Amino acid sequence: MSRVSKNPIPVPSNVEITIATSKVTVKGPNGILEHKLNSGLRLVQNSSSLVVEQTDNTKKSNALSGTTRSLIANMVKGVSSGFEKKLLLVGVGYRAQISGKNINLSLGYSHPVSYQIPDGIQVEIPVPTEILIRGIDKQKVGQTAAEIRAFRQPEPYKGKGVRYEDETVILKEAKKK
Repeated sequence: MSRVSKNPIPVPSNVEITIATSKVTVKGPNGILEHKLNSGLRLVQNSSSLVVEQTDNTKKSNALSGTTRSLIANMVKGVSSGFEKKLLLVGVGYRAQISGKNINLSLGYSHPVSYQIPDGIQVEIPVPTEILIRGIDKQKVGQTAAEIRAFRQPEPYKGKGVRYEDETVILKEAKKK
């Protein structure tokens, strides 16, 4: 059995979990998330925790038990407290602004870049050079942040571009004459 799946998932009191034969639904104060279970796995709910167990002893179900445990733990955390990513725009004239369901980015190109915000994601721009992405689905929050970062990744000579808050960019030395 996977070492990850042996750990029980703690369930807060404000989160409600419904287990069907092939689907688990997690409902909390921030929203509802669903996950389809694999045929070789089952969930056992105790008083304040949830355990992922294998119904067969195959290599595939062993691998998927740890993955499923992590996904459900992220769902529980998402509906109770949510996830957040912060992006920084580094460069002269780099800025962002929200207009409706779009983010307009000025990233040094000859044209502004427009990005449509996906459903289930909230975006805040407290300062024109910071983008705060929030949501209950960890995968969606990370994917949205990665798509915005991909418009202008940090370059290694001046460090200009879109970067994560905790990212460090190692600068290269400029060419010498």
